[in-house]
Amino acid sequence: MSNAQITDLYEVSMAHSYLRERMMSAATFSLAVRKLPPGRGYLVAAGLESALDMLSGLRVDDDDVEAYASALGRPAEDLRPLSGLTFTGEVRAVPEGTVVLAGEPLLEVTAPLPEAQLVETMLLNQVCHQTAVATKAARCVAAASGRPVVDFSLRRTHGVEAGMQAARLGAMAGFTGTSNVAAARALGLPAVGTMAHSYIEAFEDEETAFRAFVSAHPGPVTLLVDTYDTEAGALTAARVLRDERLADGCAVRLDSGDLGALAVLVRRILDAYGLPSVRITASGGLDEYEIDRLVRLGAPVDVFAVGTRFGVCDDAPSLDAAYKLVDYDGRPTMKLSRGKVTAPGAKQVFRGPGFRDVVALRDEPAPAGTRPLLAPVMRQGRRLGSPPTLSRMRTGLQTGLADLPAEARRTADPQPPEAAESVRLRELTDATRDRIESVALANGRRREQGVSPGRLDSLRKRRTAQ
Repeated sequence: MSNAQITDLYEVSMAHSYLRERMMSAATFSLAVRKLPPGRGYLVAAGLESALDMLSGLRVDDDDVEAYASALGRPAEDLRPLSGLTFTGEVRAVPEGTVVLAGEPLLEVTAPLPEAQLVETMLLNQVCHQTAVATKAARCVAAASGRPVVDFSLRRTHGVEAGMQAARLGAMAGFTGTSNVAAARALGLPAVGTMAHSYIEAFEDEETAFRAFVSAHPGPVTLLVDTYDTEAGALTAARVLRDERLADGCAVRLDSGDLGALAVLVRRILDAYGLPSVRITASGGLDEYEIDRLVRLGAPVDVFAVGTRFGVCDDAPSLDAAYKLVDYDGRPTMKLSRGKVTAPGAKQVFRGPGFRDVVALRDEPAPAGTRPLLAPVMRQGRRLGSPPTLSRMRTGLQTGLADLPAEARRTADPQPPEAAESVRLRELTDATRDRIESVALANGRRREQGVSPGRLDSLRKRRTAQ
């Protein structure tokens, strides 16, 4: 499928109209999250690299025009002006792995208006999903307090692409491995895995299953011990591992029940069999909240495997994000809808120590002691520089989290910092609002001319009531 067709229909309708009206001047759109989801003290920006890849490959060809025309129920010739359109603009963005707050632009696009409009859906699709999952991953790693976290999410993610993205974002956040073979190979990650309950059930008993598995995979191995009775399974696994002289790098996995209590029981069994180096892996419905609970209990779990709740970002699967026009042809623009007011003008975010952030206009000087977050990543439709490595993004994320106030990092009931607005941005916002309202008032007066006094009075009462 062409990148040009990964869009909502109204983006096509608007881009086509802009071309007919010869509205080809530069437009700046700003993509930001209006407010954080419940239970979040921060977000981790993600999705930029895949978004840039899609922008780089954008080109409307004849097949795309046919698709547009079919969707609109119009002759293809009507949509022919869109043929050949590519993305020739500029993108400024915060790097992936950057910790961001509500109201701060994650990226801004400046391009001829039809181009900037057409890519809205695609950019929101890439940035929103990946930012939500990256934030979930970072919270899981933080809750684990230094214990390894691995990705088991592929079977539950909403599609294969989402599974690949989850593995990458988990690695960016500090996961130590993934069960996703394709992602492990593509990204150079350690592949991790154990066995399923079905494997145990396929054999007459657990011991036969364990010995067959060890024979096929001489080490290290991880044996699943809770298919029938966890205590009996752990005793059997310990005996097999001891008999086969396997210990270093090996593990047993718990996937159900009271993981805290069972981990204590299994640890005692392994130690009694002289297997102190055999680790305990926990899985099954884990997220940052359950990981945090187990860590606080002191449960002897060595590795946390997160799947469903991580891969689909179970408690906060969507973001209240918007991609809004903030400037067209040098004219600042804003939205005044109740509850969805936007700020005009191309912007910059300046970060001060302890996340004393300031959202300012793009051309403002940095306040003392701050640094800018948004940087050019694409110019004239071409990427600038090479994509950052996972290691580099991981380091940036760790640095950002370390600077974040402790109350924002809390797993439960976090308190997020709030970004301030610069004086110049507030002044521009007020001036733009006044200009828009003045134009609307003048237009309203013109529309009222010629309306009967009774009808005019009725319209005014309705407007006041609203």
